[in-house]
Amino acid sequence: MLGFILSRVLQAIPVLLVVGLLSFVLFAYIGDPVSIMLGQDHTEAQRLALVAELGLDQPFLIRFGRFLMATVQGDFGISYRLAKPVGPLLASRLPATLELAVTATVLAFAAGVPMGVYTGIRANGLVARLVMIVSLIGVSLPTFLMGILLILVFAVGLGWLPSFGRGPVSAIGGWWTTGFSSWAGVRALILPAVTLGLFQMTMIMRLVRSEMLEVLRSDYVRFARARGLTDSAINFGHALKNTLVPVITIVGLQFGGIVAFSLVTETVFQWPGMGLLLVQSVASADIPVISAYLPLIALLFVTINLVVDLLYYAVDPRLRFSA
Repeated sequence: MLGFILSRVLQAIPVLLVVGLLSFVLFAYIGDPVSIMLGQDHTEAQRLALVAELGLDQPFLIRFGRFLMATVQGDFGISYRLAKPVGPLLASRLPATLELAVTATVLAFAAGVPMGVYTGIRANGLVARLVMIVSLIGVSLPTFLMGILLILVFAVGLGWLPSFGRGPVSAIGGWWTTGFSSWAGVRALILPAVTLGLFQMTMIMRLVRSEMLEVLRSDYVRFARARGLTDSAINFGHALKNTLVPVITIVGLQFGGIVAFSLVTETVFQWPGMGLLLVQSVASADIPVISAYLPLIALLFVTINLVVDLLYYAVDPRLRFSA
């Protein structure tokens, strides 16, 4: 197990280096940070002094090495727009994004797996067919349009839920914040979490359904029926367990995608997370924030892939034997 983890970590290092290089090039050669920081009214002496202070007059390799060292230490520079360190700025937005992503993933998994199992067992039933037809909505409609429709129905029409913001939050451990400490915070989380998790829910449901249909036609399931096992034991004790490996893959990768691409949902609902910060930074050409976002998301995907591989070992004993 230790060798497996070490090999995955060694494979991740080149990926992180390439992403770091792209991030550095974005930071160094797109936009003019000196003009952004000094404004229009500045002298040439002020410009040269700031260039020397930022180290922009150094060779490429030296600047890239300093950038990697600063990135490892969590130092991503100063935001042009907010004039604050980028590291603490992203850390303050991270709890909101992770809370939204985890909630959306849990909702998608909790609803998608049972619906996939039911539509797989009752594939020819009327309810199963209706569920499959309705699930096309979750796959077809864009995220921003689904969010707007939910706001129109549940916030504007019925007035049950708030349409924007995170609501009141409580601090935990000094820097982590959560909205689960109050009912108002939970209500503010419902609409964006459903919007963000709807596509993942339909994907999980369809994957579980297709895997269940394939497994139920396998030889060992026929043998289990011949032995006289009950339908519940066959469906949940044998068939469902063998569908978990691809489901774990989808859930793991989709969780990374939810965190990375939650910017649309966060923009629609004005959710104060990293996605909204990225959109605001792109609009104002805040290059340090944009360049810091890329290594952070790359590290997240690498970590999720490692966790997914470890879960494979826990679910599928064949992988342990082959290793």
